[in-house]
Amino acid sequence: MKPIPTCQKLRGGYYTPKPVADFLARWAVRSHTTRVLEPSCGDGVFVKAALEALLKLGALPEAVPDLVRAVEIDPRDAEKTYKHFSALGLASPDSIHKEDFFGFCKRLFARNELFDAVIGNPPFIRYQNFLERHRVVAFELMKEAGLNPNRLTNSWVPFLVASTMLLNSHGRLAMVIPAELFQVNYAAETRQFLSALYKRMTIVTFEQLVFEGIQQEVVLLLGERDSHQAGGIRTIEMKDMDSLASLNHPDFAVSELKTIDHSTEKWTQYFLEKEEIELLRGLRKHPRISLSGEIIDVDVGVVTGQNDFFLLTQSRMQKYALAPHTRRIVARSGHLRGAAFSDSDWVENAARQSPATLLKAPDLPFQELPGSLKHYIQYGEKQGLHKGYKCRIRKRWYVVPSVWIPQAFMLRQVHGYPKLILNGADATCTDTIHRVNFRNGHHGKEVVSAFLNSLTFAFAEITGRSYGGGVLTFEPSESERLPIPLDGWGRLDFGEIDELLRRNAIEPILDITDRVLLREGLGMSEQETKTIRGIWRKLSRRRMNRRHT
Repeated sequence: MKPIPTCQKLRGGYYTPKPVADFLARWAVRSHTTRVLEPSCGDGVFVKAALEALLKLGALPEAVPDLVRAVEIDPRDAEKTYKHFSALGLASPDSIHKEDFFGFCKRLFARNELFDAVIGNPPFIRYQNFLERHRVVAFELMKEAGLNPNRLTNSWVPFLVASTMLLNSHGRLAMVIPAELFQVNYAAETRQFLSALYKRMTIVTFEQLVFEGIQQEVVLLLGERDSHQAGGIRTIEMKDMDSLASLNHPDFAVSELKTIDHSTEKWTQYFLEKEEIELLRGLRKHPRISLSGEIIDVDVGVVTGQNDFFLLTQSRMQKYALAPHTRRIVARSGHLRGAAFSDSDWVENAARQSPATLLKAPDLPFQELPGSLKHYIQYGEKQGLHKGYKCRIRKRWYVVPSVWIPQAFMLRQVHGYPKLILNGADATCTDTIHRVNFRNGHHGKEVVSAFLNSLTFAFAEITGRSYGGGVLTFEPSESERLPIPLDGWGRLDFGEIDELLRRNAIEPILDITDRVLLREGLGMSEQETKTIRGIWRKLSRRRMNRRHT
């Protein structure tokens, strides 16, 4: 393993390698008079990079300390930043502010003080850990920018928004940002905000996760408020952070600019070529393509609060004589191998002593329960299971709510490809799987068969969320925004698809469904169909490569 490069640890919990800070500073600092702001400087790795960039461009040593301002709420970290000035032979500055960034922002806005460049790595702090006195001011700033923060908003979002507002009309922003920017719903308004404020954006990504110790994918966001060159957005994918040194060309000619979509659409699409993006946008409006929300209703699976207690193997169910008080359940997505989950599939799982049944206690006071149930519940209480959060907030901890049986299942977390699975076993499922019912008279085999096509798969990669590690995750609302072509589904053989799916033979399935649904049903050309398949392969492979070496 390569040694960990010199780096800075921020409150967000991940490190900024020095090559990254140097690259961002070199790009953002364009002249010896560039005024730079670092909004969360930590021990100063970005400050040092900015100082070195200014000196290299010919800034006078006596002028440099006044060109760089930094903010750090932790006074111990802020003190470390001063050392970079003395190490470079510079006078100790008066511009290191030991305070909350958002309060500092308000003072800057009041006197209309703006910067030529903002660089840094904002902290990654979720809402519940974001101190209220700081969060209130941060959210006020977002609202002034026309945004509507909520309880899902992470601290990096107001850092990014406020930093953008502190740039002058020709300013540049260069930041390390979670890839969540591309894909989470709570950043939708932020994407639209950035699209409107920056004439040109460049997003640098890496083939694999390069930030040590996290499974969070991180990108480098470079924004130009006023570019004299062509506008648009582009993505540049590098092998690793050491290869950043090859990106010194000011125009980043290695990647084409795409037209920015000034909407809340997810930015995963910008990893594609122009022609691919245009094809997807055209198909999204196709009159014979239905959105999944018109066809299926998607809801979360059963939340027990204590799966080890409520999910029973056959042997445990028999030991405590609980059979009359159980319901069949699918515990893991790996149990859903085919296009249908059949009675024999469930029996097979149960025979392997997989947790295949759910304890379904009647909603009665403990004293009125059958003896076998009382005995099992007392067994759980001796282990303190009733004190767990999701159990103790119930009226009766042993009664699991919302255990209804769906018509189908949908994968919540996807590795290879998404799928719908017909429920033929009268079972429910845990919250690792979504529950699905069909809408508007649509039939199960119709929808399950039609769901397996390259067009739906391609849009799934854009609609879902991948935080690194190769897994694509769908919330119910995202599951209901997938385009599904239905014309021609009657010519699909559900039994054949089920058999192929059980062998994980997805490419032969797509050969069948793409021909029937895309070429014959929608009238797409052979080349367009190949392009759509290529889009899915490109995006899914990129996602699955997001692992540490």
